[in-house]
Amino acid sequence: MKSKILALSKNEDFKNLLKKKKISNKYVTIFFGNLTDKNKSILNISFVTKKKLGNAVKRNKIKRRLRNIMNDAIKRISIKLSYSYLVIAKPTMLNSDFNNIKETLFQEFERIK
Repeated sequence: MKSKILALSKNEDFKNLLKKKKISNKYVTIFFGNLTDKNKSILNISFVTKKKLGNAVKRNKIKRRLRNIMNDAIKRISIKLSYSYLVIAKPTMLNSDFNNIKETLFQEFERIK
């Protein structure tokens, strides 16, 4: 089955999202808002890990975890597909339990509605 997640690609999209609403917790900061020229049937989300978090292996591990959580979130909770999301990871994600991160992110995406 083809994934329903599409990453942001344009620099303008990132800049516009950074000006929109945001929610923050101890694991991530989530920027979200409506973007023009967006397909309403696909979840438009990007994951950002800064170089301060560690080497490429650690950063890719965080992104893999976030992608996995979002694939579960699409199936379990109703996420607003009209919004675009930008998820910026924080250093606390590296040493935290996967299930704690997952539950926290599910709560945040429930709040966004």
